[in-house]
Amino acid sequence: MALLGKSLLRSKFGSYVCKARELIVNQRRCIVSCVDPSLGLTEEQKEFQKVAFDFASNEMAPHMAEWDQKEIFPVDTMRKAAQLGFGGIYVKPDVGGSGLSRLDTSIIFEALSTGCVSTTAYMSIHNMCAWMIDAFGKEKQRQTFCPPLCSMDKFASYCLTEPGSGSDAASLLTTAKRRGDHYILNGSKAFISGGGDTDIYVVMCRTGEKGAKGISCVVVEKGTPGLSFGKKEKKVGWNSQPTRAVIFEDCAVPVANRLGEEGQGFLIAMKGLNGGRINIASCSLGAAHASVLLARDHLKVRKQFGEPLSNSQFLQFTLAQMATRLVASRLMVRQAALALQEDREDAVTLCSMAKLFATDECFAICNQALQMHGGYGYLKDYAVQQFVRDIRVHQILEGTNEVMRMIISRNLLHE
Repeated sequence: MALLGKSLLRSKFGSYVCKARELIVNQRRCIVSCVDPSLGLTEEQKEFQKVAFDFASNEMAPHMAEWDQKEIFPVDTMRKAAQLGFGGIYVKPDVGGSGLSRLDTSIIFEALSTGCVSTTAYMSIHNMCAWMIDAFGKEKQRQTFCPPLCSMDKFASYCLTEPGSGSDAASLLTTAKRRGDHYILNGSKAFISGGGDTDIYVVMCRTGEKGAKGISCVVVEKGTPGLSFGKKEKKVGWNSQPTRAVIFEDCAVPVANRLGEEGQGFLIAMKGLNGGRINIASCSLGAAHASVLLARDHLKVRKQFGEPLSNSQFLQFTLAQMATRLVASRLMVRQAALALQEDREDAVTLCSMAKLFATDECFAICNQALQMHGGYGYLKDYAVQQFVRDIRVHQILEGTNEVMRMIISRNLLHE
């Protein structure tokens, strides 16, 4: 079901909007105005932000710890989110998407991440895959694959990284040799979010020469002979989404499943990642926002040396710095999202800057919030430790932050 603005929200999902209004009103009573994430938004943006906050509070946060500890992939919850339009947020409406902007998407992922970063981060990858098919697929591909992805009847995974090619993605070795009307894939992908549990795999593979120009993009469906998966990885965080190797052994994929032309795969992959970097930075914003509020509440109730921690000027200043870092990160991410939506020349660099800055700063915020909790922050009964664990990987994936620095410096030096 597409999220098509206030009219749909008020009719089909009116109860969610009403609950969300109550939630936001309550939040505003306890959120200092300077970190209010709705500041500067349009009324429509505030409307679906409320829906996302409400969903995070009611459907995700109560289960966040259990999903983490038991490593549960919350399929039913994500399908509920898809009913609100969160399965294809920036996919076109004619194939079931919500047709929202990149800024709208950032706002939604930030709000959802206050309920569970790991689950929201997977949803952001799923959205990226759905958009890649929508943006680069032929009409038949769009009509075939996008509707079940937008409803989350089916789930998607992005397959670029390999055991021997992470940051140097253009050196990937998975081959796709054409044989009649099929490609025969051989190779493997590593660290694939959703791997083994998802239905659609958007795969970058080598159909031609070495380097970026020899890479193509194909859609591989679960159940295809020759497609298999490695063991489920044990991770520090992101435990509500499975991570496995995806393995191709003489895996025959129809040529009709190729997105774009041969040799366009690397371009398609990078176009997807530009939005993916905004998405993952937005997930970091949600974790940092929640952690600032957790730290603030803890300072008010925890006493040491006979008085609340909130009376300590050092901790007051530390909290102020955390809030400042949060707002600066949010502004940078939203500016980059606008640049990407407008397809500006500086969009790639701004997305890299936003991903670099926000993931670094938000991790520092969450880590500081844990420190403010003292020993309690290290207990799994307290949510702050899970925010720390879940967003640490954001500095690595969707292009490491070292690669973000390379992109930014090249832009400056090659002008």
